[in-house]
Amino acid sequence: MARVAANGIEIEYDEFGAPDAPAVLMIMGLGAQLVRWPMNLVEALVARGYRVIRYDNRDVGLSTKFDAMGTPSFALMAVSHILRRPVRAPYSLTDMAADAVGLLDALGIERAHIVGASMGGMIAQLFAAHWPERTLSLTSIMSTTGNPALPGASLQAMGILLRRPRSADVEAIVAHGVRASKVVAARLQEDEAFMMERYREEVTRNHHPAGFVRQMAAILADGDRRARLKAITAPAVVVHGTEDPLVPVEGGRDTAAHVPGARLVEIPGMGHTLPPDVIPAVVAAFESVANPQRMSRAA
Repeated sequence: MARVAANGIEIEYDEFGAPDAPAVLMIMGLGAQLVRWPMNLVEALVARGYRVIRYDNRDVGLSTKFDAMGTPSFALMAVSHILRRPVRAPYSLTDMAADAVGLLDALGIERAHIVGASMGGMIAQLFAAHWPERTLSLTSIMSTTGNPALPGASLQAMGILLRRPRSADVEAIVAHGVRASKVVAARLQEDEAFMMERYREEVTRNHHPAGFVRQMAAILADGDRRARLKAITAPAVVVHGTEDPLVPVEGGRDTAAHVPGARLVEIPGMGHTLPPDVIPAVVAAFESVANPQRMSRAA
């Protein structure tokens, strides 16, 4: 892994594949580090001739932390959001999209395929909307538009997301992560031993709960993106699980409805994780906009 200065902060990243191959920038979700992207997905993309770049968003992993800006109150954020009042956040999702642009600048990459999951999908949407000249294609996975009329997370999913361990004990944090994954994964569950290993890797690498809260504030403050999505000109595909309890499938449908020309790919049984069973469908969806000629030949 490596680190670069970008957009006024330090960003930790890793990359795979040939340096001169078409770049794929992968943006992970709320509180999740770059290692949350499954290696079987990364390897599948590299095998198809792409240069894959994963990175830690600001306030997570090994990238710059924003502790000096304070930690917002969950309760105040929730009340403001419910009452549809502005939510104050230390930074915005557009700031986080600008981080992605800065990373590409630092790596000398003019244009890239932009792939985002959950909050990362929101950031990817804003990247494509505000920097169309840098966007080869957009793949928005298990994300949404911020439309307040859409169904929200199930009580169980939201509860497990917000009920984070107060203990700094590694095993307690790992156990909570595994429980949370089981709740949001719906029918397509990952192997428990694999999940434990992944969460242990993440906690050992970095554990920063305050960053999770600030990123949540950025999501709530961003509001409704539907009007902004209409500015996207890149080929786009929206991927969503039919059984996602955290970001219901209606969020994906709404995203596809407001991104001009976007394809919608619904994966039966998929929840809010990327287990091995869904990787081929995700890769195929990505390639349908990143390399449609190859997909048509394969068909």
